[in-house]
Amino acid sequence: MTDSRARERALLPLWAAVPAAALAALLMDLAYPEAGIWILAFPSAALLLLSLIGRRFGGALLVGLVYGVLFFGMLVSWTSRYLGPIPWAALSVVEGGLTALALVPTALAYRWLPRAFPGTAGRLFVLPVVVAALWVGREVFLGSWPYGGFPWARIGMSQAESPLAPLSSWVGVSGLGFLMVLLVAMLIEVVRLRAWRRPLRLVAPAVLAVVLLFTPLFPTSVSGSTRIAAVQGNGPTGYFDEREPFSVIQAQTDATAPLYGEDVDLLVWPEGSLDADPFQNEAIARRMTLVSTRVGAPLLANAATGRDDRYYNTSMLWNSDGTADQTHDKRHPVPFGEYVPDRAFYNALVPDLIGLIQREYTPGTNPPIVEVGGVPVGLAICFDVIYDDVITEGLNNGAQVLVFQTNNADFRGTDENLQQLSFARMRAIETGRSVVNISTVGTSQVIRSDGSTVTRLDADEAGAMLEDVELRSGLTAGVVLGPWLQLLLVWGGLGALVVGWWRARRR
Repeated sequence: MTDSRARERALLPLWAAVPAAALAALLMDLAYPEAGIWILAFPSAALLLLSLIGRRFGGALLVGLVYGVLFFGMLVSWTSRYLGPIPWAALSVVEGGLTALALVPTALAYRWLPRAFPGTAGRLFVLPVVVAALWVGREVFLGSWPYGGFPWARIGMSQAESPLAPLSSWVGVSGLGFLMVLLVAMLIEVVRLRAWRRPLRLVAPAVLAVVLLFTPLFPTSVSGSTRIAAVQGNGPTGYFDEREPFSVIQAQTDATAPLYGEDVDLLVWPEGSLDADPFQNEAIARRMTLVSTRVGAPLLANAATGRDDRYYNTSMLWNSDGTADQTHDKRHPVPFGEYVPDRAFYNALVPDLIGLIQREYTPGTNPPIVEVGGVPVGLAICFDVIYDDVITEGLNNGAQVLVFQTNNADFRGTDENLQQLSFARMRAIETGRSVVNISTVGTSQVIRSDGSTVTRLDADEAGAMLEDVELRSGLTAGVVLGPWLQLLLVWGGLGALVVGWWRARRR
């Protein structure tokens, strides 16, 4: 009984756990761009777990709330760039509150599992595995709900510049996050149990550290190359930018002009690169046909389009004959950015802000892929880059290269474009595909399948990139097994927690 009670005590008093959680939030934010100090994700996770050990429901909720609100408040501070503090505060509080609720099971795991599995193996293996699985479950929960979720803050996505990133090509981004937290949780138990006194107990964390640091990229096959031009027009594409008629397409056209006469297979313009729907505006359509003809390649552009009394965020492959029979509509429109869920309710709370969002985008259902000269090209529009289902669907449809179109104009001067670019780099590594990431205002890059940069356009400058982009075929294990591993971790973690509760009660 004495041993069980000792294990239930909080490792840190609440007055120390709360500032530890706040420090964990700061370190985790620094792991993401702009700072991008990837290794700080490890001490951040350790501080958060240490703050949760032995906590009861109320204490765990407070610790999780402090961590969640501060972390999201710092990470997505760019949401206040134009709309002010209300949307930023609302997003931070909602995501922070959900984080707090989703961290409670981790605190329960630390209370129940040492009693359910009291041996050394239980403490050094079972407990860390369940804690790491519950971490992934929390990320999946936040990335799925409410309103489609916001999977912007997965710990694995912080590792785009680290030697750990290739592991995502074997187990996916969620699998990488699981192994990172597993190592942290194991090391915590090694210290708590003073396991270094018996070196054999250090084998598992040592092997895991080697796997994290030295796993090579999952091999995919080179299947040729294609010559892609991507144009960053730096036009007035922000929501509140002052603009003249056709000023956006004019900026894109001017930046494309140096490509006339070059050998190009595909010309890519970013999200929001057109002033109007080319299927309904003849002047825009004629300009696109002219540009496609002069470049000698189809033009992949993007605009808000209307069909059947609904609006879509649409990318279309425009041909030199003025036709566009291949389109893709954004799969996950941004709530409170591209549409307003439960509009009547939120309009009653902040009518001035809700009134700014007049157009309601509908989620697309068509595949995120186009075919150019026999080459399947996978697509993701703006924030769709963070949703696994969009990326996986494109690859399952045969995509040999990925093109991500985005409009960062509303977040000029913030970390948003660097964070999104980092996620694009992580997708290249995870999928074994080259990525063309093109923005209206930057930062834009062509990225190799190993995550290295081929060429770039910095923020707030107009220009064009033209590169022979490597094509690859074959699916990585991260793409094939990653979604199944994620499901296994989510439900396995919860199932193990229930088993731990049952066994602890019996004991």
